[in-house]
Amino acid sequence: MKKICIFAGTTEGRKLAEFLDAQPVSTMVCVATQYGEELLEHADHVKVSAERLPEDSIREMLEKERFDLVIDATHPYAVSVSENIKNACEETGVEYQRLLREGSDGRTANICVGNMEEAARYLAGTQGKILLTTGSKEVGAFSGIEGFEERVYARVLPMESSIESCRKAGLKTSHIIAMQGPFTQSFNEALLKELSISWMVTKDGGDPGGFREKQEAAERTGIGLVVVGRPAQTKGYTYGEMIRFLCSRYDLSRTPNVTIAGIGPGSRETMTKEVLDAAAAADCLIGAGRMLEHMAAARQETFEAISPDAITGFIREHTEYQNFTVLMSGDTGFFSGTRKLLESLSGKELSCRVRVLPGISSLSYLCSRLGVSYEDIRMVSLHGREHDIVREVCEHSKVFVLVGGKDGTAELCRTLTDAGLGDAKLSVGERLSYKEEKITVGKAEDLQEQTFDPLSAVLIEYNSEGKNRIVTHGLPDEMFERGSKESGIVPMTKREIRSICLSYLGLTKDAVCWDIGAGTGSVAIEMALQATEGQVFAVEKDPDAARLIEVNAKKLGALHVTVVEGKAPDACSDLPAPTHVFVGGSSGNLRQILETVRQKNPAAVIVVTAVTLETAAQLSLLAGEPEYADAQITSVNIAGGRKAGPYHLMTARNPVTIFCFGRKEA
Repeated sequence: MKKICIFAGTTEGRKLAEFLDAQPVSTMVCVATQYGEELLEHADHVKVSAERLPEDSIREMLEKERFDLVIDATHPYAVSVSENIKNACEETGVEYQRLLREGSDGRTANICVGNMEEAARYLAGTQGKILLTTGSKEVGAFSGIEGFEERVYARVLPMESSIESCRKAGLKTSHIIAMQGPFTQSFNEALLKELSISWMVTKDGGDPGGFREKQEAAERTGIGLVVVGRPAQTKGYTYGEMIRFLCSRYDLSRTPNVTIAGIGPGSRETMTKEVLDAAAAADCLIGAGRMLEHMAAARQETFEAISPDAITGFIREHTEYQNFTVLMSGDTGFFSGTRKLLESLSGKELSCRVRVLPGISSLSYLCSRLGVSYEDIRMVSLHGREHDIVREVCEHSKVFVLVGGKDGTAELCRTLTDAGLGDAKLSVGERLSYKEEKITVGKAEDLQEQTFDPLSAVLIEYNSEGKNRIVTHGLPDEMFERGSKESGIVPMTKREIRSICLSYLGLTKDAVCWDIGAGTGSVAIEMALQATEGQVFAVEKDPDAARLIEVNAKKLGALHVTVVEGKAPDACSDLPAPTHVFVGGSSGNLRQILETVRQKNPAAVIVVTAVTLETAAQLSLLAGEPEYADAQITSVNIAGGRKAGPYHLMTARNPVTIFCFGRKEA
């Protein structure tokens, strides 16, 4: 078994010891204080030595223990100690590696700067209260920080000259702490907590100047420590690099802990304690930028990502972190990315321990604000996806909608209004749970020109009594716009024939449908109303008819009808493979159209109507060919009633022959 010795004087050294505690190596950790020993008291497989070792003692220990590797994780200011360790390794022939404390990126334990001016510039870009322990003469360097009078405190010697220097710099008397040191770590810690300090500024005064006590107090309270005049570090590995080095050198590995946490609407007040604890305990927080900005603690490592592949890849590559917390908006089980992330995390390339923490959903939050129960609410998301919202509103008295996009809510209102649902009541929640929270209530037709937050939650309430939407196929012909005598009446498959053809098609809710020679779009629209989770493409060569299809689709709430202007089969080349096809007009390209469909999907169900004898004859010949031998042929003769004075007569319409190919009867 390999033997590793760590001289640990930093947080990184402690973390490294914790990592090795779970590895098949023998580890000894040398710390110089009882506090350092306490930090490692939960280690099960690590031996801890809490003695201050001079160079001779270090050399003797190395000769006795015969370590394979010594890692110098002492504090950057402990220059002489580090030099002693390095010399002892050279004399005994033991490999020496330096664990570096990373630079001033605002997230490591210390922020090191060259002078007071640099310290002031750095702190000007932060938030929270500041404690200066650099002496009264240096206070003026920080007076330019915005909010100086409220943010900055100074601990100085109890001398009139010191107090006067602070006053001249603009510091309030109540923010001047005049005391004589030395100060213990516990005293520093108590002071930092009492004043709610976020940042402490100190010089490198060494042990006589109380630097160690300040360092330990800062680590205990989790605040940022800005150090002026840091000595240059020798070459070595950062913590992450060291972990990767050890894993490569000794074939080590670790199983990361991944917590997927629902942060609710967003404010910390609405998050569960379990979620807050998971975020605080994370070695690395992952999530969208706006979440990280709100949730990350000072100096906490973060990775901005929302893609499951990007998140999984980052976790796999960054072995230096043990605990990851992935932030998810709302509830992890409510229109969340959690499901796809779980699938990604369960892949063969990554082994990890995963737990999922729920959050308060925007649904429950908005309904609580409105005083509305939600057990009978239909839940829909329009955030990055399409949905037949008109059908949902017609079929359910209460619909909750997650809206996304700059103009998403206004577009939702326009869609409802265009479909005749303008009197639907909408309650729009913006920035829920934040101070800027706003809930707007009004009718869809009145809200369609307003601007709302891109991520809004909407409750739609609609009394459909007396306005029930027809759910069976065979809509009345009068419901479709057909143009005018002046512009030309667009051909349309009539109600009775349309109903029979749809029955032959046997649509499923996720069907991919083509309506070729769509005319007014009557068949395409009825397809869409049945295939509510599918795709419908209306192919029409006449530009006027194509525009009419869009009008009818919007009017009847068939929002997922896509109009394809062009002549079949060429216009169908880029369309997805269909499962169901209706051909109402072929413009002489019937065989080519059927061949294109079969090439795309040999199992597609195809229904073709023939009004002329020539088309019927062509289809009859096709039905005799082996590839179309499954044809079902039906001749339909319909007569409609009309008044003639006091009497009613039946008037025959043109007979229609319906050919169905590919339908497998049960």
